[in-house]
Amino acid sequence: MSARPDAGHIAYLAVNGAIITFLLAPIAIITVFALNPTPYISFPPVGISLRWFEKFFSSPEFMGALWLSLQVAVVVLVLSMVIGGLCALALARGNIPGSRVLTAFFMSPLMLPAILTGLALFQLYLLLDIGRPVWGLIMGHTLVAVPYVLRTTLAVLHNFDRRIEEAAAVHGASPARVFFEVTLPLIRPGVFAGGIFAFIVSFDQFPISLFLVMPQGETLPVVLFNYMKFDLDGAIAAASMVSILMAVSVVVILEKVIGLKSYVKL
Repeated sequence: MSARPDAGHIAYLAVNGAIITFLLAPIAIITVFALNPTPYISFPPVGISLRWFEKFFSSPEFMGALWLSLQVAVVVLVLSMVIGGLCALALARGNIPGSRVLTAFFMSPLMLPAILTGLALFQLYLLLDIGRPVWGLIMGHTLVAVPYVLRTTLAVLHNFDRRIEEAAAVHGASPARVFFEVTLPLIRPGVFAGGIFAFIVSFDQFPISLFLVMPQGETLPVVLFNYMKFDLDGAIAAASMVSILMAVSVVVILEKVIGLKSYVKL
């Protein structure tokens, strides 16, 4: 005799299904808009066309912005993993007085509205008379990306068994060898998981970029914002689809490198 369905379990599935539908609905709408041949959303779609993708990829302005956003995001990815990973190790292992206060300090960029962070950096660069160089934009993105790596790496270090390192040291491994062959491989899932967030946050960063980009050197979100002031067609949706696919590609690449199962441990 089969057990009767539990009402609580059904409600749980219904709520989760509703949440997933709510989260994925904008992506579905963007996909329809990007493939729709008309310059407006219509349901049901009147057909399928790649004209907006062609317009996006044939535009020098869009391509320049896409390339700049990709370059900045890759540099931010590397810097965030290095800085966030080292800071996490120092906070978890360094016996630093007030480590909890320092952790909260490093996480503080996530608590402030990004537009205020961008404005503050803009004012700082003006006071230092350094203008708005690309490296300044990278530093701004890194500021808000490092906390993601810090948080995920600290999560791994929280359950880290230091006896593994001690065993390697007892068998004659130098401190450098213990770090690169024992510690680093074990914390790698946390560092790379944070790196995924860092890349996505940088690639899609708008408020900070709005203050720090130079004319004729704007990132993709800023170019799309300016484009929507004068026109609103499927090219915007095509650009959004490219951004989504870019983020998914990063996840797939990292899955090939270390495996997504490592993230589950977080």
